[in-house]
Amino acid sequence: MVTRLRVLQTDRIMDRYADVLTAGGAHHWTFASDWDQERQIEILRTVDVLVAASMTTEMARAAGRLRLVHVTGAGYDRIPLADLPSGVRVVNTFHHGRSIAEYVLASAVLLARRVPRSEAEFRRGVWRSVLTDPAVPLGPTLHGRMVGLIGLGEIGTEVARLAGAFGAQVQAVRARPSAAGPAGVELAWVGGIDELDHFLSTSDVVVVTVPLTDATRGLLGEEQYRLMPRHALLINVARGPVLDEAATYAALADGTIAGAALDVWWGHPREGKPPASHDFSALPNVLLTPHQAGHTDDTFRGRARDIAAAVDAIATGGPLRNVVR
Repeated sequence: MVTRLRVLQTDRIMDRYADVLTAGGAHHWTFASDWDQERQIEILRTVDVLVAASMTTEMARAAGRLRLVHVTGAGYDRIPLADLPSGVRVVNTFHHGRSIAEYVLASAVLLARRVPRSEAEFRRGVWRSVLTDPAVPLGPTLHGRMVGLIGLGEIGTEVARLAGAFGAQVQAVRARPSAAGPAGVELAWVGGIDELDHFLSTSDVVVVTVPLTDATRGLLGEEQYRLMPRHALLINVARGPVLDEAATYAALADGTIAGAALDVWWGHPREGKPPASHDFSALPNVLLTPHQAGHTDDTFRGRARDIAAAVDAIATGGPLRNVVR
């Protein structure tokens, strides 16, 4: 028997997939992404399920009837788990691996070919290439280069698959290096985080995909950047604070590393904070995007299906997938 549940949905992106979320009409959905927190808390006291990218401590403490928090993405660092009532289940969802992997490989190619720099020059009316300026370097292809993955979850696995199609070699560091590798992926080397120095010194492209935890906060800083080859590229699609901001800016500004694609930041407009305290936009060797690497229809349609299935599972007593707690 299906119990009709009350569901509160507060993620603006997921509003676009209301038809997927509510298909079947078995539950009562309230879409409240544009409501203020006070109004969200008022209804949160009466619902069974919260679908959200984030929630505040005040919201968590008000959720007396809540049975499930379904995070609308993979990262749940903005859900105050310790403040939720003990019986509340928390699950997350993915489907972003392929989308982010395509961003990673596209960014690596653009940076290796100096496209951000030459595109900005061309917009200013400057035609500068190896034909007009002998000082312009010739960039490499990815074929035969070493793509290094910090983390080998869904994103890292998909990056490895695509990198192999480019003819690149792939190596990785991960929390459990002895664990079985992903099926269909050939890795040149896998080590633990304690072998990060070797990994950095032998990677041409370093891709950061790990979640933000106490162990990964500030994982890459001045000392680590000095270990990387001067031609190395850095691509961060994890969380901004995995990188030390000041050290990252300095390494890019002084040429310690050749370039970076930064899709995640140290602040967010939603929090009333600028993306960074340093002016990365002034650097010609950086590709800047506002946390959109995984933003494709494929990603969010898949997530909406997961969310709808989880609500049904709570209603019927069925098993939940991707349980955080």
